[in-house]
Amino acid sequence: MTERATEHRGFTRATIDLPVEVHQGGSVWEQRLIDISLAGVSTDQPDLWDAQYNEPFTLIIQTADGALELHAYLQHVEAGRLGFAVQHVDRENIEPLRELLATHIADPSVLEEEIRALEQE
Repeated sequence: MTERATEHRGFTRATIDLPVEVHQGGSVWEQRLIDISLAGVSTDQPDLWDAQYNEPFTLIIQTADGALELHAYLQHVEAGRLGFAVQHVDRENIEPLRELLATHIADPSVLEEEIRALEQE
């Protein structure tokens, strides 16, 4: 990733391949995680994708330690990839998210700086 792309996103992304259930209303799509940060998630796009783009989604990421639940809005669809902006990480999910990212980001101090910045928003 270029330095400019990192600056634009604001948070370091970790490339991780995990199963993700994307929920909206009564619909559920089984997908794969491409990458994740404190503020965003990218997944693959299912063959049948009939979601309401302006409505919120719940993403349930299956990790080795259980499930991580994030609330997000779709930001872009391109080349078989969906990009979501995470709108809310509740208290019970922030620590599992931190642990997941910590195992995939080379410099843990960067992650801690980003968490402090997120808490100040």
